[in-house]
Amino acid sequence: MKTILNIIWLILSGFWLFLAYCLAGLVLCITIIGIPFGIAAFRIAVYALWPFGYTTVERRDAGAPSLVGNVLWLILAGWWLALGHIVTGIALCLTIIGIPFGIANFKMIPISLMPLGREIVPTDQPFAAR
Repeated sequence: MKTILNIIWLILSGFWLFLAYCLAGLVLCITIIGIPFGIAAFRIAVYALWPFGYTTVERRDAGAPSLVGNVLWLILAGWWLALGHIVTGIALCLTIIGIPFGIANFKMIPISLMPLGREIVPTDQPFAAR
C-alpha cells in the first residue's frame, strides 16, 4: 500500500516538492557556511519524494547548534518551503482523493521549518534511531 501511495504522491506533488528542496539545497551550498543547510535540504528532498513509510524523529544528541541552525534555516529557506507545502496541501485537499496527500503535506511543514536535529527513519522503527 505504501508503494501505491508513494507513486500517487510522486505524480501529484512529490516531484515538484523534490525539485524545490533540491533548488534550496543548491542555493544553500554556494557558501561553505551553508553546506550543512544544503545537506539538510537534500535529505528532506528524498523524504519529500517518497514520504509514505517514513517518519521523522528527534535526535537526542542535537543541542544548541541545531537550534541556532534552525533559526537561520527558517529565515533563509524554511518559510519558503513551508509555504510550498501549504499551497500544495490546500490544492490537494480540494478533491476527495487528494485529501490524504494534502494532510501528508501539512505533516511535512514542521520538518520544512526546522529540519536540523531531526532524523528520517522507516515507520516500522521510529525509536531505533534513539
